[in-house]
Amino acid sequence: MAKQVALFYFRVRIAERWIPWLLAALALAGALGPTITNEGLVMKTTPAGSETLHHHTRRMGGRDPHEAHRVATPLELLFDLTFVVSFGLAASQFAHELAEGHYAAALIGFGFASFAICWAWVNFSWFSSAYDTDDWIFRLVTMVQMIGVLVLAIGLPRMFASIEHGEHLDNSVMVLGYVIMRVAMVFQWLRAARQDPARHRACLTYAVAISIAQLGWVVLIFFDFSLGVTFILVCTLVLIELAGPVTAERKDGGTPWHAHHIAERHGLFAIIALGEGIVGTLATLSAVVEEQGWTTDAALVCIAGIGLTFGMWWVYYILPSAQILEAHRNRSFVWGYGQMVIVGSIVATGAGLHVAAYFIEHKAHIGALATVLCVAIPVSVYLGSIYALYTYLVGRFDPFHAWLLIGTATVATLAVIAAFAGIDMAACLVILMLAPAVTVFGYEILGHRHQAEALVKEDAATLIEHQRVHVDSSLPHTHRQ
Repeated sequence: MAKQVALFYFRVRIAERWIPWLLAALALAGALGPTITNEGLVMKTTPAGSETLHHHTRRMGGRDPHEAHRVATPLELLFDLTFVVSFGLAASQFAHELAEGHYAAALIGFGFASFAICWAWVNFSWFSSAYDTDDWIFRLVTMVQMIGVLVLAIGLPRMFASIEHGEHLDNSVMVLGYVIMRVAMVFQWLRAARQDPARHRACLTYAVAISIAQLGWVVLIFFDFSLGVTFILVCTLVLIELAGPVTAERKDGGTPWHAHHIAERHGLFAIIALGEGIVGTLATLSAVVEEQGWTTDAALVCIAGIGLTFGMWWVYYILPSAQILEAHRNRSFVWGYGQMVIVGSIVATGAGLHVAAYFIEHKAHIGALATVLCVAIPVSVYLGSIYALYTYLVGRFDPFHAWLLIGTATVATLAVIAAFAGIDMAACLVILMLAPAVTVFGYEILGHRHQAEALVKEDAATLIEHQRVHVDSSLPHTHRQ
């Protein structure tokens, strides 16, 4: 436990030193500086009138979903900072359970934690994309949600420990933090429902779905159920949470979220998750240096960790998310829910690198093969999710991807075989680093051309569909004439 606490505070010190500078730079680039678009460098020309300088109450009537050069705001970046700590603690708990060989407890705890963290972020970000007024009410409610994130993070160790002991799920503190965030979200949706009559029903649907789910979460705080009963209740509440946006957006008119803005926000969220890969690399490197000094293995571990994280970052931005979502808003659900799987697998990869650190320090109760699998499995889930989401977005499967997937699977298998054969952990990680590199090389050599062709076909199909809808909608009018 002391090791976990020390590792957590080590993460916090890193976050305190570097993350604020990163967020400040992103905020300055997005809010004050030029914007990079497909047309080149565009300078902000909005006049600094009194309406843009104060934060008095503004009507929450919905943002323009086609607003030009929409970027993340400094408030959104500040909100993201709380998730750096949450992911860090979730990853450290996950790594500890894996290193101890408690695989079931690790997977259940991390699945529960990653859903709560990701879903809280998703709800805020999509609401902000549609209704961000940046007035004092919106800002203060966001602050309340940030408090909820931290309370949720504090409850993670107790939740993991209770699953490990196998008696009951002690998630009271974690759920309390989650409820704080969600009650604040209900307030936001009710405000939007009142001030945006055109989308009153959709906003009210969001508020009702969240409220129903929160009643169930509160029950979990005050009643002590067995693990089995708790698992069933949690799955039911998760389904209610996921069903709310689908009902509101598809049946009740939807909200004016911005495709390019939401794609950027999810990209930034993925970068936050990739930070776990950096911290995991540092932990593994520290373990090698403490055990062996500055040796070749230290260099290999550093190259493997950073190379793996860098490759995963490169692969993520191959997805043509913004362009497709702009043309097909109905594809946002699979895309958005798929993003949670992607982010969760990224964080799990960072945790796997921490398991490698435990193994090198001789503090893990699992073998080399299991240690490599702790990294190889989440990397494989990540890459598989990227390919699946890409295929869904463009609406067709590229046969070239089959060869890339075979190459990726071959690399991951070689890393596992190397661990089984007793090859050094650093070398196994270097082999595994090449898994995302297969996709990167394939995309840069040939895949980008296939993507361009797929997007052209998608644009043509979209144009034909719009023309068909236009003709169909004009037929009753022509008949009456």
